[in-house]
Amino acid sequence: MIETVAVITGGAGGMGLAVAKILGREHRVLIADLQQSRLDAAQAELKDLGVNCDTAICDVTDTASVSALFAQATGLGRVACVIHTAGVSPQMAPPEVIIRVNGLGTINIANAALEIASEGMALINVASNSAHMLPGIMVPTRAFRHAFTDPERFVEKVLKRSNLMRKDFYKKGLAYAFSKSFVLWYSRQIAADFGKLGARVLSVSPGSFDTEMGRLEEKSGSADMLKDAALKRFGRPEEIAEVLAFCASDKASYLTGTDILCDGGVIAGKRG
Repeated sequence: MIETVAVITGGAGGMGLAVAKILGREHRVLIADLQQSRLDAAQAELKDLGVNCDTAICDVTDTASVSALFAQATGLGRVACVIHTAGVSPQMAPPEVIIRVNGLGTINIANAALEIASEGMALINVASNSAHMLPGIMVPTRAFRHAFTDPERFVEKVLKRSNLMRKDFYKKGLAYAFSKSFVLWYSRQIAADFGKLGARVLSVSPGSFDTEMGRLEEKSGSADMLKDAALKRFGRPEEIAEVLAFCASDKASYLTGTDILCDGGVIAGKRG
């Protein structure tokens, strides 16, 4: 019997590791990250739980690195799902890096996933509730369209829009919101291409979660958003992991081309 594989980018991080623990009950997991030390620690934790786990160094902004990741994955078995959690937040990087990792990285992962897509496979892209906060008129959809023909121009155009803000704090925040808006938009746009192969693609938009990245963003105001939320707390990694795992499973086999908002009611509260 051919082994099934779950590929998880950012697999050594809070959300990635949490979803690997769930998907590892049914699949062999291949976790990808930038640092081998983090991968080794995550692999050891997963193996203690009885999860069959492999690791890969992968820079999602580099097409050769992404190609190597998927070559490794297909060498292990049939890829059942790809959970793309790799990303950076405003506190972690300047605007261009944010757009490259969150936007260009999503393009690279999706292109590689489409090449090996088969009946029943699912690609789940992690977006953010920040994408739901932008008025539609602010979303640079015309710039997003370059993703299909000239990804570097896509980065250039979105960065230019982000740099209209004067202060670095706002530039990074806008770059992040734009990059995650792109993840929503792009996941919808490519759903038909995956559907032709019997595969699915959708996005999941988390709010504030108790992860290393989530707590880092607490300093820039993410905790303040909870004042308007229905649930006045940070989410737990295992809560978003269950959503991601469900979306990737056969139980969600008719779910594609859409976004799942999981933010404890932050957006609902802001919309009143």
